[in-house]
Amino acid sequence: MEGTGHLDEPAQAELEEQASKLFSGRVDFLLSAPQLKFLPEPTVPEIAFCGRSNVGKSSLLNALTGRKAIARASVTPGRTQELNFFEVGEPTLLRLVDMPGYGFAKAPPKVVERWKELVRTFLRGRQVLVRTLVLVDSRHGLKDVDRTMMQMLDEAAVGYRIVLTKTDKIKASELDTVAAATEAEARKHIAAYPLVHRTSAEKGMGIAELRAAVLSDAGV
Repeated sequence: MEGTGHLDEPAQAELEEQASKLFSGRVDFLLSAPQLKFLPEPTVPEIAFCGRSNVGKSSLLNALTGRKAIARASVTPGRTQELNFFEVGEPTLLRLVDMPGYGFAKAPPKVVERWKELVRTFLRGRQVLVRTLVLVDSRHGLKDVDRTMMQMLDEAAVGYRIVLTKTDKIKASELDTVAAATEAEARKHIAAYPLVHRTSAEKGMGIAELRAAVLSDAGV
């Protein structure tokens, strides 16, 4: 099953229900960190979200948390150069970290380097970062910029899940092909989770399973 990959159906259903209750409760924006010195205290598990610009990261975060605009899309790809933190639960049980999008078609080299340094240092030094979700547009599959991100995660020894987005936009047969190719490539990466998640923020597909996976990864 696509959720955590190891649970039987009753256990998976129970985990999905727990996750639904958690995310239907308190989810608040905490802060934006343009530099590492602004990071919040590492007191709870963190799950980070990353992906190419326009991959649908904001839409997925909104769908996961059941909000309409907790995460806002950047108008210009590469414009957002901050780590945005959201707290989940009362009291706070975990944090979601919205990482700046990558694949800067229009960003100057200095901006790209600043992004790489911020992200690389965050990944290597954040002890409470328990999992990263790498979002990939299902219509395009893995691109070289995604592979660069995966390599950074491998080097930082941060476990990650690959999440296909916008799966309602392509045919089921094409989705199966993309998912199979993505899983085959994921198996070659030491820090990648072997199963790929298929989601559609617009249609709600795969959202319950991904919520459960986030809850399981956070260990709360």
